[in-house]
Amino acid sequence: MPKPHPKEFRDDVIAVARRGEAPLSKIAKDFGISESCLRNWVHAADVEDGRRDGPTRSESAELREANRRIRLLEQENEVLRRAAAYLSQANLPKRLYPLVRELARDGIPVALTCRVLNIARQPYYRWLAAPVPRSEVERAYLADAVFDAHRDDPEYGYRLLADEAREAGHDRCDRTVWRVCRDNRWWSAFGKKRGANGKKPGPPAHDDLVQRHFVAAAPNTLWLTDITEHWTGEGKLYLCAIKDVYSGRIVGYSMADRMKSRLAVDALSSAVARRGGDAAVAGCIVHSDRGSQFRSRRFLAELRHHDLVGSMGQVASAGDNAAMESFFALLQKNVLDRRRWASRSELRIAIVTWIERTYHRRRRQARLGRLTPIEYETINAPQVALAA
Repeated sequence: MPKPHPKEFRDDVIAVARRGEAPLSKIAKDFGISESCLRNWVHAADVEDGRRDGPTRSESAELREANRRIRLLEQENEVLRRAAAYLSQANLPKRLYPLVRELARDGIPVALTCRVLNIARQPYYRWLAAPVPRSEVERAYLADAVFDAHRDDPEYGYRLLADEAREAGHDRCDRTVWRVCRDNRWWSAFGKKRGANGKKPGPPAHDDLVQRHFVAAAPNTLWLTDITEHWTGEGKLYLCAIKDVYSGRIVGYSMADRMKSRLAVDALSSAVARRGGDAAVAGCIVHSDRGSQFRSRRFLAELRHHDLVGSMGQVASAGDNAAMESFFALLQKNVLDRRRWASRSELRIAIVTWIERTYHRRRRQARLGRLTPIEYETINAPQVALAA
């Protein structure tokens, strides 16, 4: 926006224009201003000198000041009216800060409201920045993290839930997490009263669609999954693997240092990606035991997301998932029990190498006609081999 011209300059230009010796357009061009600007100057000067009808500058200023005061009085009256209505409600806490915020949203300045209500502005702005105490907000976020971990793995006690909360970014001690669990009655499933046989099985999320008939006429028709564990010098390493019954190939797997629902979800996502995506695996049956990881909300949602069909065997019945147990037995003899493993990463590399290099490409199976899983799929279902 250009700066306003000095008053002396405007008066000189107006005086030249009033002499009428040249058209206004030429005068404006000579003085470096626009013709419309010059006309406005001349019109305002004529009004000030009484040559034309209209409000003078002083009258306009007085009118603006009167309108400002009227608007101010109306706002003050609105503040008092709303404050009286607010304070008359017996069930509300008598704090005026919410009222100040509501009036500010309606266009009434905070300074005016605070002056009428005789309250300071600085405490109001502090309250506006944090209406709820920071400690309560942090405790609410902590409770959300603990609840998510408890819902995914109901067997976790408060110490394991505290570990999950710390991994989620909430650095709180175990005792604080215990108080959250106590207040919300989130108890571990193992802490509840057990049945007569000392074990209380969880309810099945799916019916048993396999009935120990481990046969598949086509790839991506029946998958088996389970979780195994093995000790290392750094602690346990958990492996969740998914096996395609058609060829015996391990189509997906995931390893971690904790047996959480995320372990099973990652293995399932890996299997879907390696077998060609959702369109290629839609309708495939995924059979497992009743472990909490396979009954978790995350795993069930992952099944629905990829249009897969869940299936579960009975409790304490290894035969319901015998084909998967046989693979873990081979893994146990060929890798896990061969020697002591110093670290999780060392064991992880050994497992991946054995699965991808030995089990898939070198170990021939009698039921496949003395072919390896890769050879069997390449010969009988080449499109699946290319997708994998």
